[in-house]
Amino acid sequence: MIDGFFDDLIEKNVINKDELQRLGEGVDSIVNKTESLLEDITEKTEMTGKILMDRIFNPKKLLSLTYRENEDSESENSESSSSTESENESEENEDEEKAESVHTLALPPTESRSENEDDETEEHAGLSQASVLPLTAPQETQASQPIHKLKLCPPDHFQRLKTTKADEIYPVMEKEGRTRLALIIHNKDFDHLCKRWGSEDDLVGMQDLLESLGYSVVVKENLTALEMVAVLCEFAARKEHRSSDSTILVFMSHGVLEGICGTKHRGEEPDILHDDTIFQIFNNRNCQSLRDKPKIIIMQACRGRGDGIVWVPDMGEASALKCCFWSDAVTKTHVEKDFIAFKSSTPHNSSWRGVKTGSFFISQIIYHFKEYAWCHHLEEIFRKVQHSFETPKELAQMPTIERVSMTRYFYLFPGN
Repeated sequence: MIDGFFDDLIEKNVINKDELQRLGEGVDSIVNKTESLLEDITEKTEMTGKILMDRIFNPKKLLSLTYRENEDSESENSESSSSTESENESEENEDEEKAESVHTLALPPTESRSENEDDETEEHAGLSQASVLPLTAPQETQASQPIHKLKLCPPDHFQRLKTTKADEIYPVMEKEGRTRLALIIHNKDFDHLCKRWGSEDDLVGMQDLLESLGYSVVVKENLTALEMVAVLCEFAARKEHRSSDSTILVFMSHGVLEGICGTKHRGEEPDILHDDTIFQIFNNRNCQSLRDKPKIIIMQACRGRGDGIVWVPDMGEASALKCCFWSDAVTKTHVEKDFIAFKSSTPHNSSWRGVKTGSFFISQIIYHFKEYAWCHHLEEIFRKVQHSFETPKELAQMPTIERVSMTRYFYLFPGN
């Protein structure tokens, strides 16, 4: 039909053959470009459909990459319920703009990073709105899947260190007959705070790590503060500790400066497990089965809403704040001994968690334990984790080693 139409145009002298040729070349160009466009559309159909389905059916927070584990009770009661909604929207917009410029946090090239928890239901509950990142994770995050295994300590290295440094390291019981126990408390679902999306990856990774280190792992989930106390008391009373050389306690939850949030936490009705409670349950007076044995506490939770960074001049000035130190009274030392606490951030500041990759902090713990537990003692491994956060980026946090009362070095000697 088209060919007949052009023949009529030539016959009636509307166009000549040269004009027809140029017109044909133009039509060919249009057809070729149309075919190229259709090919591109075909190639992208699958991804386009997925994004469209996610946008239609998934909540907005599920599409975000990174959250803040957060808190700051100092501002929780300062706003009325009507102003809270508008403030939440404003904070969310600011966080979205900030997150668009985020690229990486200092982490090992094969490890996961991205984390920061949030709380999207109540600003006055003391936790901040979710910080949103682009759907495409940094290269470090994408490459951070748990692809490497725990490096085992060669038996000759174990025996040599065990003999030559017997007075400097905590005794390690023989594998045969040893009954190491570890406890993970994982709070993901809350009555008044947002769900901790992505934290299940931390749980799976940490449980796998602890089991590979020779610990039988007890997992408890979604507990109030009182329930956490009951679980801790029950765990401290376990008979297995008598034939164990150490224990590890892992807490993953929302947090405030004062401690770990229980599932019923809200601004008007705090539900908090305080650090002192944990230390008291496991001290030498109340848990004699673990006397003179390392007690490692790992906490993944926010301790404030701060970003953890400050702009400073080239010539720094002395801080006006003084460091606080724990009492070194003899009676205190004897009651509370052989502890070390490793927390995901400094006081008043946030911790970060990725929806698809888990938390920055836990991912680094897992990576460095697998990489260095065979040859380094615990505090050195913790320092390596801190070093991975040394250079702050847009999302900054600095893990801290706190309340240390260990008198020797603790080696895990995986495989022995």
